[in-house]
Amino acid sequence: MREMISEGNELVALAAIDAGCKFFGGYPITPSSEIAHNMSVLLPKNDGVFIQMEDEIGGISVAIGASMGGAKSLTASSGPGISLKAEQIGYAFMAEIPLVIVDVMRGGPSTGLPTRVSQGDVSFVKSPTHGDYKSIVLCPGSLNEAYTQTIKAFNLAEELMTPVFLLLDETLGHMHGKAVLPDIEDVKKTIKNRRKFEGDPKDYQPYNVGSDESAILNPFFSGYKYHITGLTHGYSGFPTEDEKLSGELLHRLFNKIESKSSIINGYEEYMLDDADILLITYGSVSLSAKEAIKELRNNGIKIGMFRPTTLWPSPQQKLAELGKRFEKILVVELNLGQYIKEIERVMKKDVKFFGKANGRAISPNEIINEVRGL
Repeated sequence: MREMISEGNELVALAAIDAGCKFFGGYPITPSSEIAHNMSVLLPKNDGVFIQMEDEIGGISVAIGASMGGAKSLTASSGPGISLKAEQIGYAFMAEIPLVIVDVMRGGPSTGLPTRVSQGDVSFVKSPTHGDYKSIVLCPGSLNEAYTQTIKAFNLAEELMTPVFLLLDETLGHMHGKAVLPDIEDVKKTIKNRRKFEGDPKDYQPYNVGSDESAILNPFFSGYKYHITGLTHGYSGFPTEDEKLSGELLHRLFNKIESKSSIINGYEEYMLDDADILLITYGSVSLSAKEAIKELRNNGIKIGMFRPTTLWPSPQQKLAELGKRFEKILVVELNLGQYIKEIERVMKKDVKFFGKANGRAISPNEIINEVRGL
């Protein structure tokens, strides 16, 4: 294991390098700018390229282009920047271009609270652009996970040929402390790379794959002819409005994600074995929640926590099981209730909610008071 003193944003950049990232394209924005800064230092030292573009749209565009050239690519921003990237995000979903997109959340809407904490983008990154597709959103809850979930994000992007969101909140992005990371040799054993077609170029059809499989996009300039477009397309990538091909394509964009739920979904169960009360939260709020749970248990209240590290697609099966097991359920979020809607949909019942959207963190004492209200 490796131990280091760092902050969340710095650990994201380090993990990107360890995952094999060779390109960063972006534009500075609080509270994600440290990711870009660290990538500007690390990439040139690791045979990579960093470029700051004129705006967020340019930032994601060059990252997509680098990925089409075969490089593992990263861009990072916050809510206002992700909003600007929406059209190109949709392009990457449709064309099946792997890309990791970091969103370090701040208060909104619009420019909101640039230097304050929020979890206000949870609903947004589920559907960040128009159309039918499935979004993958990972949400670290500690400094260690800022690193490990970044590795996972790159692996999922490469394996499933899709954009993957890494969702931090400002507190976690700027939190400075001790992180315990896996050895680099162990990390390298887990690294995934996209598939390549190695047959006769005349037989190459990158989108002619199984109904639950991802496209096989060989790097540009490697001798294989195909087309990249945001339009619905046939097996070689060229645009089509054919009823059968268009339907197959969109269903496959769903199926390739839904069929891989076992490798996508992740969560933590904390002191749930003997619990009478269930607390559900995510991101940096889970750190306050753990302190609250310890205090409540010292006072005889049996409470445990369920924390999804994959927000989308949600861990539906596990949430449904917990909904049947617990009657007293409290959901805590740094917003006015974005993930609770999914929890209640899956559990098919109302649960208690506590949230804040004033840019301030939720303290253990606030959670304790809400639990006692149950």
